[in-house]
Amino acid sequence: MPTSYRPILVVEDVPNVQELLEVTLRFKGYPVLTASNGKEALEMIEKHIPSLIITDILMPKMDGFALVQKLRTETHTNHIPVIFVSATYITAEDKKFALSLGGVRFIEKPIDTEDFLLTVAEILTQGISTLPRPMGKEEFYRGYRERLESKLRHKNTQIARTERLLQTLPPDQKPAFESMLSNSINDRDEIQSELDKLYDLLNGLHTKLDA
Repeated sequence: MPTSYRPILVVEDVPNVQELLEVTLRFKGYPVLTASNGKEALEMIEKHIPSLIITDILMPKMDGFALVQKLRTETHTNHIPVIFVSATYITAEDKKFALSLGGVRFIEKPIDTEDFLLTVAEILTQGISTLPRPMGKEEFYRGYRERLESKLRHKNTQIARTERLLQTLPPDQKPAFESMLSNSINDRDEIQSELDKLYDLLNGLHTKLDA
């Protein structure tokens, strides 16, 4: 039983996914802490430095990309290995950006629990290779903006397709797609919120540089 490890921190805003990861890890004997977004995770890390962080990317308040960038720029957290988990950010460009931030692995949802546990065990027992240098603020903001803008375009296309489909479906098939539409709209709004905050940060950065 791997009881000598410091806790593993799971950062996930979807309750059933958070529970799945927590139960899977605890079943193998790992101590586990959980947080529902990046801000909660940072507060928890100030009290308990984890041996490993497993984080979703699309989350309210502070998403996984912003969380890992923050961790990589702080000396007391820049060594913590991070596994990204996502069902939304899964393009080659998304994965490249995630790994360039310092993520050591990228796992797509739905999660294969056996493969997930193997990945966790490998990282905790074999260690990790040298992490990339932390990104500078502007480099991070620009890369982050590209990922958010790309994801926002995709979500808007997905929403438009679902709305058109709902106009033609028989009543008994509509509930499932209405639920899908609601989830997509929530995701779109979260992405737009992050993007708006990022535009403000970039504008502020440019203002300082021009001053």
